[in-house]
Order: sequence, then structure tokens, then C-alpha cells
Amino acid sequence: MESSSEAGCPALPLAGEALMSALFDTAGAGIYAVNSDGAVIACNPWAEHLLGYERGALVGINAHRTLNPTHGNDAGLQEQRPVLTDVTRGMRISGDRAVLLRADGTPLPVWWSAAPLPSAAGHGAGAVVVFHDASAQRERTDQRADRYSHSETMREQAEYDLAEVTWLSELTLAIVSTLHADRALDRLVRQLVPRLADTALIHLSVNGVMPRTAWAHHAPGILPDATSPSHPPEHPAHQAALDRVRQGDAAQHLPSPGTAAGTDTDLLSLVDAVDVLVVPLRLRAETLGALTLVRTAGSPPFNEADRVLSDEVARRTALGLDNSRLHAAQADIAVTLQQALLTDLPPVPGLELAAYYQPAQQAAEVGGDWYDAFLLPDGDLAVVIGDVTGHDIQAASRMSELRNMLRALAVDRPEETPGQILQRLDTTQAHLTLADSATVILARLHQATDGTWELSWSVAGHPPPLLLTAGRTSTYLGGPHAMLLGLRPTMERPTARMALPPHTTLLLYTDGLVESRTQIIDTGMTRLRQQLDTHQHLPLADLCALLATELGDTRDDITLIALRTP
Repeated sequence: MESSSEAGCPALPLAGEALMSALFDTAGAGIYAVNSDGAVIACNPWAEHLLGYERGALVGINAHRTLNPTHGNDAGLQEQRPVLTDVTRGMRISGDRAVLLRADGTPLPVWWSAAPLPSAAGHGAGAVVVFHDASAQRERTDQRADRYSHSETMREQAEYDLAEVTWLSELTLAIVSTLHADRALDRLVRQLVPRLADTALIHLSVNGVMPRTAWAHHAPGILPDATSPSHPPEHPAHQAALDRVRQGDAAQHLPSPGTAAGTDTDLLSLVDAVDVLVVPLRLRAETLGALTLVRTAGSPPFNEADRVLSDEVARRTALGLDNSRLHAAQADIAVTLQQALLTDLPPVPGLELAAYYQPAQQAAEVGGDWYDAFLLPDGDLAVVIGDVTGHDIQAASRMSELRNMLRALAVDRPEETPGQILQRLDTTQAHLTLADSATVILARLHQATDGTWELSWSVAGHPPPLLLTAGRTSTYLGGPHAMLLGLRPTMERPTARMALPPHTTLLLYTDGLVESRTQIIDTGMTRLRQQLDTHQHLPLADLCALLATELGDTRDDITLIALRTP
């Protein structure tokens, strides 16, 4: 046992020494040891390879003076604290931002650790330094930093682009949310200040000139409002730029326009303009006006990005103006056509007669409302009010056909009651497919030999007539109500009769006066009755206009016809 033990003991140290030598030579890190003077007393081949030394050339050099950058080196590398300063105190130290100098003087980024030299080595005080090449890791770190910086730049650019697109969307909404051009331009200039300029002005081309239409300034109280009787004149250079734009020139840039000569303070001087951009509002080669953007000394001058953005704003503004103009033209056509389809009221001795028509103001549509009044062959007066379903040219055309047919039927058989005439009208139009559905009231007024007036009427699905007698409150007439035209053409339609006392007012109207999206018809009819009672002293023409203005829904046609006995 003892011989076996004695034979085996020397083999273990030898195996361990060989293993450690192999690990020292093949480790993927540089290892060197220094004595108390800082001289390299041992190193592995990997340290020589990383530092660019020949085999055995690294041993004996002073590591701190040779391998570490010193104060005032030509490469500007930071001086490093000697490893022995801390290691000789028994400390283990490390770092990841150090630099070692190669044999050719080039820096090698490393991360490293150091520990005291084991006393068993028999070399006294010293240190063992282990280091790794960190250049690849540093490169990867720098690449990650670059990618992060690039991604941050891209993110900031994306946020800026999104904010700009959002702002342009809000700007477009301000322009197209109303078809009233002046209102849209007022919203526009308020959106532009101070996002794009300190002052924004809109000039529209009218009969060869460009009057100022809308304006806004970043500070309140500097520019007069639209209701002010006086406005500052244009700066001569600005007026010249507006004239060039009106004649077809491109955008005009006026850097430092200066103060105009004269006693009056021009607009650019009033807002302390130092940089001015005049952009045409142009569409299909037609100049609709000009957008003027002004910046003061406290703002940066206009750059290329500002010019591109202002061109886009001007393009959207021109589209909005063109839409408003087209809508106004269509609305004029609609009103003209509707008025042409309405008839003049006949003069009737002993009766006051008035009618009022107000087209829908929120859309360029021709409505199906109509009124009519005409004398029958026997001298009686026929009064009609009606409403054809729809708000388009087709509805207006059907309304005109229905009105003319009702006239013909009433004149053809004047002896028939209003109910009988409406029944024949319903039957006839059903065969001719003139109107899908319509409401109507046909009233007939007959003057007796004693001068009093007798009323007979029939209602087809229409709001009831409103009657006001002097000294009483107004009431709605019930009685001869039947469904609207176009549903049951053969249905018998009743007729009611009553004598009209002196100074009685009869009012016929369409549903636009009493019903809307925000008001039920019962509430509207109550308000109509109250208004008629309050303003019964007015002449009929004024009364009809007042009722339409005070009660009507501007999104729908409003039609009234009224008569008053003496």
C-alpha cells in the first residue's frame, strides 16, 4: 500500500502541471504576469498574439510603461492607473474600458481583470493580468448605439410627419366643414397661426382685384376685426406681389419688406413683418386668390420645407373655395328654379292674401314644397299647399306636374267639393305615376251675397290648417283628414265647411315650419300657434316671413300661404 502510494504520488503533480500548462497556452484570453517592478515575467502565446509580439519578446518589458498609454501620448488616449498600485494591496480589480498598446503602437480595446501573483510562484509581489480583445464587442456595441440612434431619428421623423398630417387633416376639415366661403377662410387663418406663420391673410380675386377677405394674428388686438370700419392699407411691395400672383405668377417671397413710405401704417408694418410669403390659390389655371404668410423677427425665416407645406395648404384651400363656389352656383340655380315653379297670387277683392317660400339653406336642392292660389270659373278662390316626397329635381318636376293637374281638375269641375277634386287627383296621378306620395290641402273660399266668406277644405296627410279669429286664440282645424296621396287612390276624401268670421286669419304651411331633427312636430305646432297669437297684428306678408325665420328649420324647405278676411 505504501509502495503503491509512493509510486502514485509523483504522477498527480506532473499531470496537474501539464494540464495547467496546456490551459495557459491555449486559453482564448491573453495572460501575463508582472513582478513588483512591473516587468513581464511570464505570458501565454495568446497575449503575444493579441499584442503583436514575437515569441518570447513580451517577457522582460515594463508592462505599465510599454503596454499602457502614458500621459501626453500622441494618440490622445487616456492615461491608465498602474495595476500594481491596487493589486499589491491584495485587491482583485477589473475593467471593461481599458486600452493596451500593441507592439506597433496601435491601441487594443480590452476588458481585463487582475489579481495578486501567488506567493507560491516564488517571484515575490506582483500581479497576474488576464485580458480579452474587446474591439469586436465594442464594434457591436457601437453598431447597436448607431442603430438605436437611427431608430430614434426615424421615430422622431415619423412623429413629426404624423403631427403634420394630422394638422393638415384638421386644416382640411376646417375648410370643408362649411360651404360658406367666408366662414371657412376665417377658420383657416386661425389654424395657420401660429403653426405656420405669425400672421395669415387671405385675398380673394374679385373682378380683377384682390380684396382682403380673412386675416389672423398671433397676438390679440393688433389687427382690427372684420366688423371694423377701417383697415390698414396694403404695403406697396405686398400689393405688387398680389398683383403678380393674380396675373399668373408663382409664389412670391418678400424677405425684409421694410416700412413703406407715407403717413398711414400699412398692414405689414403693423404686424412687424420681416419675412413674407405670398402663395397663389390656384386651381385648373384659375387664380382664386392668394394666401399670405408673415413671420416676425422672433420666428425663423421661411425655408424650403415651409414653402412645400404652404403650397399644400394653398392647394387644399383652393379646392375648398372651388367647392363653395360650385355649391353657391347650384344653390342659386335651385332657388331660381323653385321660384319659377311657384305662382303669383291673384288679386281677390275683400281678401288679404300672402305667401312665403324659403329654400333649404344647407344643400343645393330643389324641394317638393309648393303653394298655389287661383280663381275658379264661378269666382271662388282655390288655395293649395302641398309637399311631394323628396328633395331633388325629380321631386320638383313631380310637384309642378301635380300642381298643374290639380289646377286643371279644379277648373274643369268647379262644382265639386275639395274632397272630390283630391280623390280625382289621386286616381289620375296613380295612373300616370307622377308622384310616389304627396301631402296636400285644398281649400275653397266662397263669398256669400251678404259679403261673408265660407271656407270648405280637405286634407290629404298634411299638417292641419291653423285658424285665428279676432279676440280669440288660434286653433287647428280638424275634421276632413285622410291619408296622403298615392296610397289608396280610390279612397273617398271628406270635405269640411265653416263660415269665417270677420278679421279671421287662415294659415297653411308645410312641415319644415313645425318639424325638424331636433324638434318633434307637436312642439313645433304649439310654438307656431303661440307665435301666430303674439304677432297677429302684423300684415300677412310680414307675418309669414317672421314665422318662417323664427320657427323654420333651415335644413328643409319652408312654405306658407295665408289669407285674412276683412
